[in-house]
Formats: sequence, C-alpha cells, structure tokens
Amino acid sequence: MLDERKSEVLRALVEEHIRTAEPVSSQAILDLTRLNVSPATIRNDVAALERDGYVVKPHTSAGRIPTSLAYRYYVDNCTPRRLQTSTRTKISGFFSSFHHGLSELLKDTTDLLSDITHYPSVVVGPGLGGEAIHGVHLVQIAGQLVLVVLVTDSGRVNQELVRLAEPVDRNEVSRAEQLMEELLENRSLVEASATAAMLAKEWPASVAELVQGVLAAAARAEEVTRDVYVGGTSQMASLWEDMAKVHRVLELFEREALVLSILTNVPEGTGIQIGGELPVNDDEVDIAVVSTTYQVGGKAGGSVGVIGPMRMDYRRAISAVEEVRENLEESLGSA
Repeated sequence: MLDERKSEVLRALVEEHIRTAEPVSSQAILDLTRLNVSPATIRNDVAALERDGYVVKPHTSAGRIPTSLAYRYYVDNCTPRRLQTSTRTKISGFFSSFHHGLSELLKDTTDLLSDITHYPSVVVGPGLGGEAIHGVHLVQIAGQLVLVVLVTDSGRVNQELVRLAEPVDRNEVSRAEQLMEELLENRSLVEASATAAMLAKEWPASVAELVQGVLAAAARAEEVTRDVYVGGTSQMASLWEDMAKVHRVLELFEREALVLSILTNVPEGTGIQIGGELPVNDDEVDIAVVSTTYQVGGKAGGSVGVIGPMRMDYRRAISAVEEVRENLEESLGSA
C-alpha cells in the first residue's frame, strides 16, 4: 500500500497521462498536486514508484508513464465522476423513446454508450438466462437421442439435442417432460437444477438421467443464445495510435465468444479488467474493459460495457456505464 503522498503523486501522474497520452514529468506532477514539497521530493517519489513497478520511463523521454499496476491501483482508489446533467438527460431521453424490439434497443444502446464515452462499446443480450422458460417439450428422435424444445415467456424458441447413455421409452420421455414442467414452475434454471439434484434419487435412473440432460441443455442454451452487439468501432484509430494495436483489438471484436467471456468474466455488478487481467493470450495487450451487469424484470440479464486503451478515463466510463445500465434496466423492466 502506498503512503498518502505517493498515492497522490501516482493519481496525478495517471490522470495527466490519461488526459495527454504523453509521459508525465515530475514538475508537472508538482504543479498538478500542489504538494508542499520540493521538486527533489517528487523526483524521489517517482523513482520509488518506478522501482515498485507502478511507472516506467520511455527511453526517449524524461517523464514517466503508468503501468497496468498503476492503473489497477488508481481504479481501486478512485471515485466515479458524476456525469453532466445534459449527458444524463440524453441517456434518459434515449430510453424513453420508442424501440421496435429488444435487438434494436440493445444495438442502439451500444451506439449511445459509444457516443457518450468515445470508446467502442459492447452489450451482451440476456439470452435464456434473462427470460423465464414457459414450456419444455421433449421429442424422441431415436432410442438414445431426445430433442429438447425450450420456449421462453417472450415466445423465444431454442432447440438442443440430448444424447443418453441408454435408450429410453416413450413413457419415460413423457415422465421427464412432466417433471421438467414441475421443476421450472416459479423457479429459475439454477433453482430447478438444485431441486432436481435433491429429488433425483426418487426417480427411475433413466428418467433422472434425461432430466439432468435437459437441464444441462438449458444451461448451454443460456450461453449460446446470448447475442453480442458492438458499437463505436470507428473510434479505435483515435484511441490507439499504433495500428498494430488497432488490428489486435479488431481481431478481439471478431471473436464473439472471446468478447462474451470478457463481458461475463466479472461478478454481478460493475467490474474493471486491465491489461493482463483479461482472458486473452497476450501479455502486451493495451486494453481495459469497464462493464456491468443488468437485470431484466429483476432477473439475471446481460452485460454492458466499454473497451478502450489502459489510459481510459475510468471515472467517467464507470459513471456512463452504470447510468446506461440503470436506464436499460428500467426500460426492460417496464416493457
């Protein structure tokens, strides 16, 4: 843990580098902090921060730039910046306007968030996890192969195949379908799975296996049916001056499964992932992600976030993402 003065020195250095994208000198830090100390003291503090891995000195400059460790310390100790009234009005106005459907709303939300933050943005749709399963229908294709048809309360239909270790007969399929209806009545998928685990001993082994297979299929559907919406990719050239980094980020966006894993890699609430903390095989990656989860009608929904360089304006990005999340939840909850 840094002492109070070094923490203030690091804060000033990080915020000035975020603002200018240039190395920050000790004199600039002294001017920004107005600490009642000598320039030599600031230089000593910066040298100590460099020894501890918080800053590095580019070989062409006398100033220092933050490392991912510095950004992590900064994020863990900063408070979000309140958005301007005009920005909050713009967000609330967007969500109070008419949208033709969920897909259009989520896609337009990425454009809104990117326009506000000037970073590429991503919204992950709720998938089946954000909807109640209204009906489960089992269709036996062959002795050991059963088609699972899931219907959500919004009318969304998903189909999954379940392959069993042993053949089942028609009566066992009907019994499993009946049990699934009972398990999912007024229960989430997680709750239904927990209940099935407790009751499985009371069922015939073949029926229990089929029920477990159906629940596993529903869990798979929850992930694969998540739509990923991306907006603001035109912002990238101005954020990463090195075109190699731009191409690297573009490749990330093209891998939908990776984007999904990044946005769902944080627990419920707001999370920030910086550089090597991201689930990508690149220790040199200059990427940071600010994301938060949203609910649909009080139930688990999806995620919304922005992706930028490590020198992202975290305080404003956090506020923007959370403000959009709150308005999105209100819009979906009242739909």
